[in-house]
Amino acid sequence: MLNPLWEGGEAEVQQGLPHGQLGPAWQILMLGDGSPTRHLQLLTGERTEVDVIDMSLVGQDDDGAPELVRVVPGPRLRRQVWLRNESGQRLAYATSWWEASHVDEYLQNRSIPIWRSLARLRTELYRDVQGLHFGHSKALEEAFGQAGPFWGRHYIFWHHGQPLTLIYEVFSPYLQRYLGPMQGIIAKP
Repeated sequence: MLNPLWEGGEAEVQQGLPHGQLGPAWQILMLGDGSPTRHLQLLTGERTEVDVIDMSLVGQDDDGAPELVRVVPGPRLRRQVWLRNESGQRLAYATSWWEASHVDEYLQNRSIPIWRSLARLRTELYRDVQGLHFGHSKALEEAFGQAGPFWGRHYIFWHHGQPLTLIYEVFSPYLQRYLGPMQGIIAKP
C-alpha cells in the first residue's frame, strides 16, 4: 500500500482529474473499467505474466485494505502479485481480497492474470473503480527499480450484483515510455 500524498474517491473517478495532475493516457488506464493486464499487454506488445507473491487467509481482518474491503464477505483470502511482461519488467503490483470459500471457483489457475481466469470462465463482471491513490512506497521503489511517487487505484469486481473481489493496484513509472508523463503534480487541497 502507498503512503499517500493524495487520495481521491468516487467524485474524482467520475469526473477525471486535471491533466496537470494525471495525464490523459494515464487516466484511461487508471479510470477505465477495462482489464489493466490486457491494457498492459497491448501497451508493451508482450504477454502479461503474473508472479504470485503470496496467498494468505486473512479471515475477517481488514488487512490494511481500503475500507471497501468490508463488502467482500469473510473469511477473506489475500492474493498479492506482480504483473510483468514476458521480458521480466515489472509493470504493476496488485493485491486482491476474495471470499475464501469462492476463490478456487474463480482462480482455478492462480498463476495467470485474473482477467484471463475470468475470461476462460466467461464470467460477466462490472469493474467499479472507487478510489485513486498517489504516494510513496520504499518497497515498490526497490521492486520497480523506479523512484516514486506512484499512482494506484482500488476497485470492486461485481458479479451477479454481489461483490466478488476488491483489488488494489499500483503502476510502475516504467509505463511512461508507453503512456507519456504521469504528471502527478499534486497541490494540497
